[in-house]
Amino acid sequence: MIVWLNGTHGAGKTTTSALVQQLIPDSRVFDAEKVGETLMDITPGLPETDNFQHWPPWRPLVVETARRVLDYAGGTLVMPMTILVETYWREISAGLAQHEIPVRHFVLHADQDTLRGRIEGDTVMGPSAFRLAYLEPYAEAARTWLHKEAEVIDTTHLTPTQAARQVAESLRS
Repeated sequence: MIVWLNGTHGAGKTTTSALVQQLIPDSRVFDAEKVGETLMDITPGLPETDNFQHWPPWRPLVVETARRVLDYAGGTLVMPMTILVETYWREISAGLAQHEIPVRHFVLHADQDTLRGRIEGDTVMGPSAFRLAYLEPYAEAARTWLHKEAEVIDTTHLTPTQAARQVAESLRS
């Protein structure tokens, strides 16, 4: 099984995924961003883009990597990854379904002011124009398709531990 934690930058995906992994027996965290980083390391580089998700190989490589890890290790993969383009989500979820891999899709949500404050106050990564640029696309995806496709957990007033517990409780029910 895959537990996909979606949501934009500042929603708490990375922190929450590590905590969810501790609450789910036989689970591992797989950050699909690492697949994108691998593609970014190709030299000479792939065609210029502002986001590796736009490269057509990224999506099937995420599916294939997840499938191979599950075939090898079993258990559950907790995947923290922002997907805001509906066709990309459909491609990934259809690819996983072809391999009969069940997916529980969660969106960690917070209001725009909270997200902006978290990004601007991030002491690990520092403030980021890249991350801030995704606030409006996230809001648009949430309004049009994303919140209909997932279980939404509002993290505005939750700690990462509380959010992780909500994910784990939802998986048990």
